[in-house]
Amino acid sequence: MATAQLTPDNDAILAEVFIAAPPARVFAALSDPKQLAQWWGQKGVFRAIDSTCDFRVGGKWSIDGVGPTGTPFHMEGRYLEVDPPRLLVQSRVADFVGEFETVVRWELEPRDVHGLHGSGTHRVGTGTLVKVWHSGFAGHLDQAKSHNTGWKASLGWLRDFVEKGETFEMRK
Repeated sequence: MATAQLTPDNDAILAEVFIAAPPARVFAALSDPKQLAQWWGQKGVFRAIDSTCDFRVGGKWSIDGVGPTGTPFHMEGRYLEVDPPRLLVQSRVADFVGEFETVVRWELEPRDVHGLHGSGTHRVGTGTLVKVWHSGFAGHLDQAKSHNTGWKASLGWLRDFVEKGETFEMRK
């Protein structure tokens, strides 16, 4: 299950989820615009329609989508750090929150996945602990609270896409 919490100063959100797949697979779902459009969103909430990226430090990225009432939205930013499959840091400005900039830091940590076998457990593969630090919400408490809820959902969608192939169209 994905978790998310606001920092005491309400400036940042720390969110986490475990995904039973290697970091390289998770990183691909985050950095490939075609995959991002498949997993990011849910009917009645929002949906990514188009995504572009110049995947390098200083490169620009953008996402265009639609909200629950069909209203279009746009997000964009620059890549600040890129270290596949371990780290991705990007600035972000979204037209639905106002014109303030936030920073999203993705950390992907490999974890062994164990399963039962006979009388004990054994390693069956590699999973990934995904940690997201989304900062820059000082003075924007409503947006911080909204994003806190949004990160729980988004990380769940990412997990379900990577582990089970669940796309936006399949999600209820």
